[in-house]
Formats: sequence, structure tokens, C-alpha cells
Amino acid sequence: MALTVKVTVVCDRGERLRVETDRAVFSARGIINATGTWETPFIPDYPGRDLFRGAQLHTKDYRTAAAFAGQHVIVVGAGISAIQLLDEISRVTRTTWVTRTAPVFRDAPFTADDGRAAVALVEDRVRRGLPPASIVSVTGLPLTPAIRAMRDRGVLDRKPMFEALTETGVRWPDGSETRADVILWCTGFRSSLDHLAPLQLREDGGGIVMDGRLATRVAKDPRVHLVGYGPSASTIGANRAGGAAARELAGFLGLEKAAIR
Repeated sequence: MALTVKVTVVCDRGERLRVETDRAVFSARGIINATGTWETPFIPDYPGRDLFRGAQLHTKDYRTAAAFAGQHVIVVGAGISAIQLLDEISRVTRTTWVTRTAPVFRDAPFTADDGRAAVALVEDRVRRGLPPASIVSVTGLPLTPAIRAMRDRGVLDRKPMFEALTETGVRWPDGSETRADVILWCTGFRSSLDHLAPLQLREDGGGIVMDGRLATRVAKDPRVHLVGYGPSASTIGANRAGGAAARELAGFLGLEKAAIR
């Protein structure tokens, strides 16, 4: 019978890892950490964030566009989630779209080779210990019929990032201000790895050096595999990552006969 528990912290205990949970404490020779990113929304610590008297929401908080009717919503982010929510919300109320960098739209079809190339770029970063970049940052945004329609409606009038939040809205680099009721932060997620902090896996720059066949193995501690970090955080790269991690960990622990075939 499987036991479902919530892991709170993982510590190094010599030859073994101590895994503390909300129900029991386990001793493990190795772990496959598959927490991914969806539990850790990221909102930048932007100037004036605590001053703004309106609502600040993250992508994870979004329910329906109707909830924003009659309000001015500033959508922050250049990813596909930001585009999708901007499309929906702009149909019922006023929106302003801002991004840190100008988004890149691609008109050509997205092929399997394109997907493999994108994953390879992210994999290269984590193998060098750099924080993983998002897949969309290297693939660009597909210019779909829906996005073309948004452009025709004038919704994709992107503005560069505001300088700071104020009590009633945002202040732009030229000193002008715009009133807003809602800031919707479509700024992505970060890997859910806080429970692994005692293992000190991160480099000074915040990344983790990964190695192994599909870059799931932590170089500093090969007893630990991260599935859902770097290239395996995308559906493109995750398909084979779990099996590869299990085989590599079993091999490292001398359990080749028990490895997944």
C-alpha cells in the first residue's frame, strides 16, 4: 500500500539521506525529486509593491475574466500564459500589457527538431550550473490565429516594464503614471526545491550543476535526481526523464537488476 506524505526537509546523514515528512522520518540511499515548478509561483520584488492599494494576483490565482469587469488590469509577462490571459481579460475590460523584454513571435511551424533544439539549450545551461531558462524564452511565441486576432484588435500593444508601483497604479520610466486596479503577474514559477536546501546543492549564482544522460542527476550529490528541473520541466523534455533518472540512480546504488527497463 502506497503511503502519501508531505516532505518537509531532506538532510545529509553520511551514507544516507534523512527525509523528514509530516507523518514519518525515512532514511534513503537516494531520492528522485519530482516536485517540478507549479507549487512555487514567482512574483518579482518590484519597487513599490507594498504600496499598491489594488489587487496583485499571480497566474495561479486566475479564475475567470469576468471577475475583472470594469477594472483596469495590467498584465505583466511575455510567456504563453500571459498572452492567453491577456486575450481573455481584454474582451471584458481595459488592459495594459507590459514585459521586461520584447517578446519574440515565430511565424514558422514548431517542429520536433525545434523542440529538441530548445530543450538542448536549456540542458546546456543546467549542465553549466546556470539557473534554467524557460522553454518559451528560446522557442519564441507561436503566431497562432488567436494571437493574430489579438494583434488585429490592438491588444498586443506591448509596453516596456514600468519603473515602480504606486498607491494607485504604476509609474513609467519617463515619470508619468497610470492608474490601475489589478496587477496580474504572469511571471512564471520557480523550482520547488526549498526542502532540499540543507543539501547545499546550489551554486553561488543560484543554479545547480546537473549531469547524467538527460541532465537529471545533481553533480554535487549523485544520490539526488531532479525530475522537473531544467530540460525535464517541460513536456518536451519530461517524457523520458523519469525512467532515465530511475535507471541512473539504480545503477549508482548498485541495483542494476532492479532498474527500470
